[in-house]
Amino acid sequence: MNILETNKTSQEISQLLNSSLLKAVSYEEYRNTISDLVANEKSTGVVQNDALANYTMLNDKRMKRLDKTLKFSEDIIEKVEKVERKVTWLVLTESWCGDAAQTMPVMNKLASLNPNISFKVILRDENLELMNQFLTNGTLSIPKLLMIDDATNTVFSDWGPRPTKATQLVNDYKNTHGTLTPEFKQDLQIWYTKDKGVNTAEDLLTGLLLE
Repeated sequence: MNILETNKTSQEISQLLNSSLLKAVSYEEYRNTISDLVANEKSTGVVQNDALANYTMLNDKRMKRLDKTLKFSEDIIEKVEKVERKVTWLVLTESWCGDAAQTMPVMNKLASLNPNISFKVILRDENLELMNQFLTNGTLSIPKLLMIDDATNTVFSDWGPRPTKATQLVNDYKNTHGTLTPEFKQDLQIWYTKDKGVNTAEDLLTGLLLE
């Protein structure tokens, strides 16, 4: 499929959303799937190798830690609880994605604070036609979170693949060094650990509160 496929009409995107939502699973179901993959030394996706399996194992540990330790400020909690329209957060991801492991627990925790927010998960490579409508700089970068108004079945905001501060770090490094090194990727994971999901939560609230 051509990554740079021409954007579809709103009606076609609505149909893609419906199709993808039928395949979507809950965060809990996704976490169970990841645990099973780790037990079998595998990852999501058609391509299977030791590197992807190892990333999946690391991500499982990161998500377990965040699921247990994430805490939000009263300000963030109050803002989430005030959301009155019913929305679905649909995230496209893969098990080997480090940025997804650091941000999906934040998405889930925020959604759990308000019954009007439904959080669902689909795999990118199984939903490329939808993914192609929400590229980042022409790439299939994940995670990509779509915020869907349930009443109109339209995407009113999207987010990803990283929180704003992490994106700035990545862009600055690329501008200086041309490409991301393994050392930088490790430093980025350290940044995520220190940030404790705050920047991601702030970004998601900004998109959620769009009128």
